[in-house]
Amino acid sequence: MIKVVAALIEKDNRILIAKRSTGDPNVMGKWEFPGGKVEFGENEFCAIEREIKEEFELDIKAKDFLINNVCEYPTKTVDLRLYSCEYIDGKFNLHDHSEYKWVAKEDIMNYDLAPADIPLAEYVKKVK
Repeated sequence: MIKVVAALIEKDNRILIAKRSTGDPNVMGKWEFPGGKVEFGENEFCAIEREIKEEFELDIKAKDFLINNVCEYPTKTVDLRLYSCEYIDGKFNLHDHSEYKWVAKEDIMNYDLAPADIPLAEYVKKVK
């Protein structure tokens, strides 16, 4: 099982999602909460902050674990773990995504989300 962390970054009552342009064909072209794999021995809070810095050149502060979803793809199983994060600083520079959007929580299910992200998005829409 691959442990993956994802960031719930909120600004002006909107949440950040990004459209994947590299990597796994199962998620290529799909919208997702940004994040990435936790490296061996790495703390999940550090992992999400590192991944957002690598993928977007943004500084964030991971705050709280919210929810996870274990998703089986054809070639692997992913444990996707969502963390609420605070935007600190930086201007977007996309490395693994073709675009990003700040969307209203009630609109998140209108996007073609990666399969692992769907239960997380449903949670965010209802609870967060």
